Amino acid sequence: MVTTDTAPSRPRRADATRNRAALVAAARRVFERDGYVRARITDIADEAGVAHGSFYSHFEGKQEIFAAVMAEVEEEMLHPGPALTAAGGDPVAVIAAANLAYLEAYRRNARLMALLEQVATVDEDFRELRLQRTAAFLARNARAIRRLQRAGLADQELDADLASLALSSMMSRSAYVAFVLGRAPGGPGVPADIDRLADTLTRLWVNALRMTE
Repeated sequence: MVTTDTAPSRPRRADATRNRAALVAAARRVFERDGYVRARITDIADEAGVAHGSFYSHFEGKQEIFAAVMAEVEEEMLHPGPALTAAGGDPVAVIAAANLAYLEAYRRNARLMALLEQVATVDEDFRELRLQRTAAFLARNARAIRRLQRAGLADQELDADLASLALSSMMSRSAYVAFVLGRAPGGPGVPADIDRLADTLTRLWVNALRMTE
């Protein structure tokens, strides 16, 4: 019997990576369009342009791919990237840039953030995911506050962890009300002025940390 070398039946790594990325991107669109409960795996596969069976080569089910989508959202919001580099060494400018970047990312992902809040109320796994996401933001902001304290730029008597909890909660709840509930100061249906909101939240951050002194 003559044998010939053939390509392995398992998808090549590059193809598998592309398919996974396509599925996550498609899942984001389907979740934003249909919500979590109504979203179907077949719709996600169709949106991604892959065979339905290929979905299970990458994810066990809808819960796992939703977690993958939210991991990308968390990365985008936790690490805003170039927005902070323009702030230079001015600590207030750094806070302002970080706050604006957070609000912009939240606004872009408002539908998914609303879904995470909804699903976390009924699903223990997503409640844990929500808590892990919160812990990551609290730790990041606590580290920033401690750096300011060591530099003599923030109130030395503040508990950095508690201050982070209070200020981070103010940020996330303000973003939720503005971009998920749509309750801007001008009333229902009036888009939130993201620049004014960012400026106000930054002033509250600076005043709370007593940086102006």
